[in-house]
Amino acid sequence: MTTELNLPVESEALLTPSEVAAMFRVDPKTVTRWAKAGKISAIRTLGGHRRYRESEIRALINGDIPTQRESVD
Repeated sequence: MTTELNLPVESEALLTPSEVAAMFRVDPKTVTRWAKAGKISAIRTLGGHRRYRESEIRALINGDIPTQRESVD
């Protein structure tokens, strides 16, 4: 007998630190520092790896989300 798990389907695309780094043309460690500083939000996988919402990253690239520095002014 097999058991089927009804897990929710994640509809939002997630990016790895390397993918985000390529989009911004920075080192993946820079992306990790941004997440630790709260400049971008990160999701942790069950294995402890960081993933980033593609929609948030694209909005940052397009200038649709104010950066931490802009919101302070």
